[in-house]
Order: sequence, then C-alpha cells, then structure tokens
Amino acid sequence: MKRNVLIIGAGGVAHVAAHKCAQNNILLGDIHIASRTLSKCEAIIASIKEKGNQCGPGLLKAHQLDAMDVEATKALIRSTGSQIVLNLGSPFLNMSVLQACIETGAAYLDTAIHEDPAKVCETPPWYANYEWKRLEDCRKAGVTAILGVGFDPGVVNAYGRYGMDTYFDTVESIDIIDINAGSHGHYFATNFDPEINFREFTETVWSWEDGKWKANQMFEHRKEWDLPVVGKSTAYLTGHDELHSMSKNLGVKNIRFWMGFGDHYINVFTVLKNLGLLSEKPVRTAEGLEVVPLKVVKAVLPDPASLAPNYTGKTCIGDLLKGTKNGKPQEVFIYNISDHAEAYKEVGSQAISYTAGVPAVAAAMLIADGVWDVSRMVNVEELDPKPFIELMNRIGLVTRIRDAQGDRVLDPHAEADAAAGKPSTLGVQAG
Repeated sequence: MKRNVLIIGAGGVAHVAAHKCAQNNILLGDIHIASRTLSKCEAIIASIKEKGNQCGPGLLKAHQLDAMDVEATKALIRSTGSQIVLNLGSPFLNMSVLQACIETGAAYLDTAIHEDPAKVCETPPWYANYEWKRLEDCRKAGVTAILGVGFDPGVVNAYGRYGMDTYFDTVESIDIIDINAGSHGHYFATNFDPEINFREFTETVWSWEDGKWKANQMFEHRKEWDLPVVGKSTAYLTGHDELHSMSKNLGVKNIRFWMGFGDHYINVFTVLKNLGLLSEKPVRTAEGLEVVPLKVVKAVLPDPASLAPNYTGKTCIGDLLKGTKNGKPQEVFIYNISDHAEAYKEVGSQAISYTAGVPAVAAAMLIADGVWDVSRMVNVEELDPKPFIELMNRIGLVTRIRDAQGDRVLDPHAEADAAAGKPSTLGVQAG
C-alpha cells in the first residue's frame, strides 16, 4: 500500500482533488498541497475545513514550490513522505514532476498531456513526443505513472475500454462527446486555464479516422447530438489528449472528440484569434514592453475558480460506441451527468473542475490499495476499468449507460458478468 499524497497545483482541479483526498484520508493518509503561491494552497485547506470535508485525523499542509525545479520537488516529496503525487498544475510541469517521481519512487498521476510553452498542436501522437519517452525509466524504477486520469482524458478512456470489452465483438467507432449545458453568468470566460484552453484550438486539430490521423481546422465540422438530460446539443470536431493514446491502445479505426461550444464563445474566440490576441509568441508594444498576447488575455479573463458560486446547469460527457455484437449492429452510450450547483455545495467548485478532480483521486485510491499500482507507465485504457468506474460511482461521479435495454446506472462488475454469461444480480435501473 502507498500513503500520503502530494497535490501539485492550486487551481480549480487541485481544489476539488484536495477536498476529495481529505474525504478519503483514512486510506490516503496525509494531504500536502504545493504551488508557487502559498496563499492559494492555504485557501484550499481553509475551504476543506469550512466544508467539514476531512474524514479522519491527519495532516493537511500547504507548501510553496516551483515544480519546474526537479530537485526542489524531489526534496518536498521526501520531506513529506509522499508516496503518491497528483500533478494538477499547468501541463507545462509534467515532465519535471514526472522526473522527480521517477527519482524518488513516488507514484505519478496527471490529468492532461505535457505541453511545451513554445509549441502549439504538435504532430501526433502527442504522448510519444514527451511522456512515452520515459516508459523504460518508469519500468526500471518500478514507478507507477498513470497519464491523463481526469475525465477527458481519463474517464472517457476507461469508458472506451469497458464498452469494447463488455458489449461488442467489433467496434467501428468511438465518439467522445463533451457538453457543458451550464451558465456562469459572465460575458465570456473559460472553464479551466484560459491559456491551455485556447492553445487546444488555435491551430490544427487532429482526429483519428480510418486508422490514421486527419488534420482539421477548428469549428470546421459540427454535429447535433441528442443526449440524456441536456437534450439536443451542437458539438464541434476537435483534437484532444485521449485520442493520442486510445488510437494506439484500442485498435479502433475511428476515434473522434466532439466539444460543445455556443455561438457567443465561437464569435469571441474568432475575434481574439483574428486580432492575434491568442498568439503564444511575444510582441513588443509601442512603449517597448514585451508581452505574450495569450497571457494578457488570460490575465483579464475571470479566474475559472471564481465562476463556481453562480454556476447553474449540468454537464454531459461520455463515449458513444458503435459496432457489432453477435453479427448485429450495436450502439452504446456510456456517460456521466454532473451538476454545477451540487459540485459547489459539496466542495466549492464548478462541475468542470469536479469532473476532472474526482477521477484523479479515485485513481490515487486505487494505487493506495494496490489495485492500480502497476509499477510502470500506463494510460487509463490499459488498466482494468471496472474498479475505477465502481469507485467513482461511490465518491461522486456516477456512470450511466444508454443502450437498447434502456438508460440505467452502470454497475460495471454486474454488467461484465452478465455479458460473459456468468450468474449476476444485474437489474435494469430506469430513471
């Protein structure tokens, strides 16, 4: 078993993860939160205490850290006795924190792919450009490193694996659909770090079609989906982290990612892009100041964490799998519905951060009790998804399935047993 968690980062996802770790600290042990800004870590701890979310006795402590400094990160891991590191800061930190874990033996988890600040939308597959180059290092050190274990990437990877293994003989396509039907009340804002958000969409977006990478422009392809709870929603084909591992590990010819955007978001985004305000390249003002336009836009937009108090509505994120079973066409949608107001009531966060933070903690718990402590680097679809889905059902993210039998809560073990012809207590749950 592994104990004691170091959370690196103090943004919205780290905030959620810290609350959920505290709720489960009997298993996880001491909880440490580290960021460049100590006051942000201290605010998270104050929030945990205010909400009464610490389950049992144990340490909750804030630390100041520049996680780009590998030696400083190693020293903090050792001094805190942390055996599990949740890297929930900027994706620019991934390789530095991963190296610190390899050298200290701590398990490593993150929720997004590594990014080089000087490069945008690199040639796929993205994991091969950075993280997968440390596969052998992790194996030699016996270090468990689980990459991209938020919701998307993360849970959607597990949904893809589970759906393939349970309901199909062959799978022709997996469409990952991410709809936020909530409203934050601001003229314009992003639900997570604006810099990272915009970098995903300003250049070529990649999808996996007919067994190869296909380049598209952002907002080039759109489709209306009729989804549970949120209803008919328009989403746009875009690139995303999970495509880059699922295309390698699942053997499915078509894996696409669709994200919902309103007309207002698209209009503002288009104006900012056409004016050059989403560029990551420095420019010099008439006064001689050198600035990065994208960082200026980030600075003037609302902090994503500030959106939570007034956020209303729900999210729907899931995988639509199409293929065959026993020679007949089969279609299955595996998904989660999350409520912004309920997330705020529980942990003081909006649902976008909640859906990313809860899976990371579920994965940490599975490492802590040995189920996912695999002593090597993996993406989520390489692991058994059943304990992951079952645990998330218990700690805040309930998975549902919609198929020919109806719409019901997914009991992963029971449905897998039923699909395999084993005795099962599976009953269809409606509503």
